[in-house]
Amino acid sequence: MLKYNTYSLNKIEAILTENNYVVRYGKGNFKTGYCILHEKNIIVINKFFSDEGKVNSLIEVLQHISIDAGLLTESSRSFYDKYLKNLATVEAVPSE
Repeated sequence: MLKYNTYSLNKIEAILTENNYVVRYGKGNFKTGYCILHEKNIIVINKFFSDEGKVNSLIEVLQHISIDAGLLTESSRSFYDKYLKNLATVEAVPSE
């Protein structure tokens, strides 16, 4: 199970950075808490979120972009495979 802490936040940021995305934290009126500038591979996250909110936002971003696992370091690939790779299908299952 993924923990919503600084370690997880740093690992997700590393995955995005290794896939040529820039993660920035800023203020703004984001309805979803984040903004993706696809042409420039920039992701802006609401800087006022807690670590848990930032992790949740980045997980949601991961569901909207494609990650090339071949670009990841061994450490990042392990984290990605263990916690994030199948997250979209896991979270899509409705709870009863």
